[in-house]
Amino acid sequence: MRLGIAQTCPVFGERDRNLNEALDLLSREVADLWVLPEFFASGYQFARVEEVRDLAEPVPGGPTVLALASFCRDRGCSVVAGLPEAADGVMYNSAVLVGPRGLTSVYRKIHLFGDEKRWFAPGNLPFSVEDVGAARIGVMICFDHFFPEAARTLALLGADILAHPANLVIPGLAQRTMTVRALENGVFAATANRVGEESRAEKALHYTGQSQIVAPDGTALVQLSPDHVEVGVAEVDPAAARDKRLTSRNDKLGDRRPKFYRA
Repeated sequence: MRLGIAQTCPVFGERDRNLNEALDLLSREVADLWVLPEFFASGYQFARVEEVRDLAEPVPGGPTVLALASFCRDRGCSVVAGLPEAADGVMYNSAVLVGPRGLTSVYRKIHLFGDEKRWFAPGNLPFSVEDVGAARIGVMICFDHFFPEAARTLALLGADILAHPANLVIPGLAQRTMTVRALENGVFAATANRVGEESRAEKALHYTGQSQIVAPDGTALVQLSPDHVEVGVAEVDPAAARDKRLTSRNDKLGDRRPKFYRA
């Protein structure tokens, strides 16, 4: 299958403009599964809770999911993308998996980063894996990369590909950890980061780009720039993520001894 990542530069609060620019970017290439950044349509750096309420959307009925579903129907593909979600009066940092038939699943970020703890509730849904064509997809968001338990849980659930929308601000960190997450679990990892800067609070945020697709052996298949809006696509074989052998006597998941992993 063709696995794609998109690196965007949204303008805070201009959801329609950001949506249209992101979908135009995707339309320039062909992929079976696309990964877009965290908060790719809303922007990330909130300054007031009223902004969160204004930009958070119901799922699946909000404008972002509807636009993604229309794109997926027209192109015969699936998309993982991050958005602020409103559910029963609670706001979540969420990512949706959308396909030609509409919403497939939603994941709510479990490990909140920085000021996200001011605006959003921690995720209350378990990690899950969904079928997309020949592949099984697990979703994690940005700071989840720092917790090996997140990727390992998805691998144990059978994920072939870790779809990882992000708004990364620490240069090079997630690129290293996600390479390790791919290698230690024997899965593909697709991190879609944004570029640009937001200066809406006391501390400006500079987004570091360098979105990447990593193979199960840790090889970088795609590496994007630190500062340009662009896409990258790699041909991947999901079956390569199902062979967990490291040597003839060692298996990355089969050799685990969970009874010893308690604090």
